[in-house]
Amino acid sequence: MIRAILIWLALTGAALAQGDTRLMILHDHGNPVVSEMIELTIRGEYDLTVSLEDMEFPNSPDYDWIQVARDDWHKDRVQGRLLQIFERKIALFPRRDGPLTVGPVSHKLTYVTEDGQRAQTTVTADPVTLAVRPFPADAPPLSARQLTLTDELSAEPGRLKKDEILTRRVTIEALGTLAHHLPERPDLSQPWLILFSQPETRETVLTEGGPVARVVWEWQLRPRTGEPAILHAEAFTWFDTDNRQIQVAPLKPIPFGFAGFGSNFGDPEGPVLRNRLGTLLSLGGGMALGLGLMLRGRGLLPRDRIRRQLRRWQPGPHAWAMRHAADTGDLPALRAAADRHLHWRGQPAPAVMAQLDRQLFAADPPPGFDARRWLAAFHRALRGA
Repeated sequence: MIRAILIWLALTGAALAQGDTRLMILHDHGNPVVSEMIELTIRGEYDLTVSLEDMEFPNSPDYDWIQVARDDWHKDRVQGRLLQIFERKIALFPRRDGPLTVGPVSHKLTYVTEDGQRAQTTVTADPVTLAVRPFPADAPPLSARQLTLTDELSAEPGRLKKDEILTRRVTIEALGTLAHHLPERPDLSQPWLILFSQPETRETVLTEGGPVARVVWEWQLRPRTGEPAILHAEAFTWFDTDNRQIQVAPLKPIPFGFAGFGSNFGDPEGPVLRNRLGTLLSLGGGMALGLGLMLRGRGLLPRDRIRRQLRRWQPGPHAWAMRHAADTGDLPALRAAADRHLHWRGQPAPAVMAQLDRQLFAADPPPGFDARRWLAAFHRALRGA
């Protein structure tokens, strides 16, 4: 506020020589970043009876702009004189960093003379230069006073019924920006997912608090198979202009799966895995099965414990999927296969799963993650459980 007053006083002093009219470009900001909203006021002070007026704010490849309120005409005293005051509110958004010049701006006036005749004059405001700083993150520039992300699901994604379709609706609303500054629609496609995207809606709504940008994305989602899987997370970086800090709006991961999964609903990996593991399972599994039945016949082991113990002798139907995902660095597939393996073995997730989750879901995951080394640690944890 003090900065705007000082700028106003400086421009007023320079404009006094113009006599009965003066026009100024006032702004509220001395330290904007790329894409941050700058509030401009085009203020005219006229010792005239204005009947008609025309002003065009200049376009530029260096900024976006939008008028945020109706023009305001009123009378006020300035240095003891009762003048006709004109104010136009503009929200300006820099597209690049560095010196940014706005203006000049001209106001064409038709006024009534003392003898009742009509006359015309043009009043011009000198240009102002703003020092725009770079956007403080390696991300598409998005600055706002407030940002809200809403993620709505039509059903519980981890307990879908067979052939049930999940509707996902994501809404982002941001105060103090324009709709085309909001992020692009994320790509949710996965090999295991059937996906249909509804047309995007994107708009800017003017409110008393400033422009509000809104984008809505909607998808219809259905897993191709019954096996549990995780739809990866997304993160949108934005600059909070109130506290002057970078924030992250997360789009959380979604675990997919059918309720009561067990039939696999035609898992395409099943025949491949059965062929690769059939021989091993028939040899080692048969020996373990005989031992388990013998122990159960003597009353030493209950049925559920026999099943868990037998499965510790077997590599499991998900071994190849985990190894392939680790070899290719496909962390979402690795997480999904590990989940299926834990469910098959009837074991809780070991502590080492947190390392993989940080890589998948953290906004700034630690560097140097080795998927193969993690898989080896995962198997060691299961053997020691």
